[in-house]
Amino acid sequence: MFSLRWRLLGLALLLPVAAWFLVKPVRVLAPTLVGVTCVRSNVCVDDLARSGDAQALYDEAVAFVSARLAPMDRPPRIVFCWTQRCAEAFGLGDRAAVMMGTWGAVIGPRAWTYWIVRHELIHYVQARHLNALAMLLKPRWLVEGMAYALSEDPRQPLAEPWESDRRRFLAWYAHVGPERMWEEARRLRRLAPNRGS
Repeated sequence: MFSLRWRLLGLALLLPVAAWFLVKPVRVLAPTLVGVTCVRSNVCVDDLARSGDAQALYDEAVAFVSARLAPMDRPPRIVFCWTQRCAEAFGLGDRAAVMMGTWGAVIGPRAWTYWIVRHELIHYVQARHLNALAMLLKPRWLVEGMAYALSEDPRQPLAEPWESDRRRFLAWYAHVGPERMWEEARRLRRLAPNRGS
């Protein structure tokens, strides 16, 4: 049969291809392969007529998050989808936007707002400070509550469970303060899956 080396080589070649087709947001790594144009290395659009709006949203969000949360020496790539077709190519489904760890984000057609772009960049900063894989073990109220609260999302109230997450984060943040936030966030662990604890 095949040696272990050949099996591992085959697996190493198959995994990126499988990820491309099964985990569509990973396409943010090579967005031009699905018909998106990158007007800058970190700003891509499916409709060139909207590139000015996309760049303005990106620049505002990077400046906002860098000033209020943590400087971003290498901000991530963001793909701005103006059409539903583009959003589907990146697997957004019902989501307005998605951040893929530290690789980049996809902003869907209904998410072209300064607070949603900020929200996704806050997830990027979380992944940089807490580790993208470790974020899977963090309570939802920390991950999502921080993004909703610190992005200054103006929607009042948010749909549940997001409003409760935002309130719980704000109470915790008032207790720990911005100076100790990352240190204390590293200590938090999710107690039970799908409960937001």
